[in-house]
Amino acid sequence: MIKRLTEIVQEAKRGKSMTLSVACGEDPHTIEAVGRAVKEGIVRATLIGDKGKIEKVSKEHNVDPQAFEIMDEPETGKALRLAVRLVKQKDRDFLMKGLVDTSKYMKAILDKETGLLPPGQILSHVTVVEFPLYSKLLVVSDAAVIPKPDLPAKIAMTNYCIEVAHALAVEKPKVAIIAAVEKVNLKMDETLHAAVISKMAERGQIKGGIVDGPLSLDTAVSKECCEIKGLKSAVDGDADVLIFPNIEAANVFFKTCTQLAGGEIAGVVAGTEVPCILTSRADSEDSKFYSIALGAVLAGGLK
Repeated sequence: MIKRLTEIVQEAKRGKSMTLSVACGEDPHTIEAVGRAVKEGIVRATLIGDKGKIEKVSKEHNVDPQAFEIMDEPETGKALRLAVRLVKQKDRDFLMKGLVDTSKYMKAILDKETGLLPPGQILSHVTVVEFPLYSKLLVVSDAAVIPKPDLPAKIAMTNYCIEVAHALAVEKPKVAIIAAVEKVNLKMDETLHAAVISKMAERGQIKGGIVDGPLSLDTAVSKECCEIKGLKSAVDGDADVLIFPNIEAANVFFKTCTQLAGGEIAGVVAGTEVPCILTSRADSEDSKFYSIALGAVLAGGLK
């Protein structure tokens, strides 16, 4: 079982070097993270954007611009479409967002003719989080893409997170479907969704993990809280995966992790033909670097 983000990096190094297409790769943290990933042999990278800016920012941050291929396309929309096309045509293994709005990035991925979403698939976001005080990584969904996931979306989110956990060598991940309470409440749809997903997993409709819900966050990650509340759960306070009820809950959790709890993260879009790295423009170099490593591991597993 991979328990730390640095172990994902080591796993990426052991695999074949993947090829990365970076859309609008002009911001310092993206350039630093990509340069680091290239230097450590995780990827061979192509940055699409304003070549002059990329070279200037690279030199200002002690990154050799010759470490990666640069395709000169100053216009944001064209650079984004080119980056996606390289992946769509199998010329590159996976995609990364640079200095471009998330809405534009997602629109390019979702384009029915030129995008990367297979017909009938649901797009979601998966974050892998490392906490100083938790014994292992947590795989979390969805902090960035689906505002109010319905039941089919939550089922897809659960399956995607189980797949990511398997890629991290968690053989049978424990999945907690998060709500405000641990009991089904007919006035709270989140608890009904959690109970349905839990029963589907119990009957083999969702495979590869141990799923329980509804669970509050404390009972998902603390055995002591389960004991105090007298709660018997298959997850038993030892969750590998957290499925949040909506984007507000997941996003607040996500940002609390990084801003107040000393957490480190890696994030990708799931459901697409290949991993698509989606980090905030404000995310650290480390976060972007870990996301590249995660994308490389997932891309290697998909080939």
